[in-house]
Amino acid sequence: MKNYLLLMLFICGLSSCNNQGITDKIVEASCGQCQFMMQGKGCDLAIRMGDKSYYVKGTTIDDHGDAHAEDGFCQAIRKAKVSGTVVDGVFEATSFELIE
Repeated sequence: MKNYLLLMLFICGLSSCNNQGITDKIVEASCGQCQFMMQGKGCDLAIRMGDKSYYVKGTTIDDHGDAHAEDGFCQAIRKAKVSGTVVDGVFEATSFELIE
């Protein structure tokens, strides 16, 4: 029984390292490839928190205007208030609001 509890604590600890819940955090938002120099296959929305960048699932680069406009994500790094979870290196957004 003691080994079972230790195993469960270990598994829970591993899963919490992979899933970071974020609520109403101000982050940098931009094109992952154009501005954050991330690997990818085109212009995709990404956020940067500290020194880590994550592609975003749940909203797209085109949901927030023309990415190639003067203030678009491919041309500028903007601020956003986000909530969601990091899962397998991708930010799964439950909310994403640009801060003007």
